[in-house]
Amino acid sequence: MASPSRIEELCIRKGMKMTGQRRIIARVLSEAEDHPDVEEVYRRATRMDPRISIATVYRTVRLFEAADILERHDFGDGRARYEEVTDEHHDHLIDIQSGRVTEFQNKEIEGLQKRIAKDLGFRLVGHRLELYAVPLEDKEKEDKKD
Repeated sequence: MASPSRIEELCIRKGMKMTGQRRIIARVLSEAEDHPDVEEVYRRATRMDPRISIATVYRTVRLFEAADILERHDFGDGRARYEEVTDEHHDHLIDIQSGRVTEFQNKEIEGLQKRIAKDLGFRLVGHRLELYAVPLEDKEKEDKKD
């Protein structure tokens, strides 16, 4: 038997009952390098166990989200997408043409957000930044090189 996935280990630490199907869904989500929606998680999970139902995937994803194991995102395409909650903060750039999501970190943006909050009389305790973009045209790429 394969070693437990990161999400499965989190579930166990939180005292969740881990059925075989939950283990598969946890593994699919742990191995995801993208931000899959429930239907994509279902497609990947049924490759490992065709008996998993879409309802089971929906219930399991909601359970993981309620336990702060998964984070839900709405990237403007009408589908809730998910990723594992981590201690490492990152932001997202979404290509609105392809739907591809790129995670990034930027110290300047982080500092600017803290300064803005402080200037307005607040201490920043969290934020979510999503940038929506389209790929540069060839001409714009050439101009960027100059």
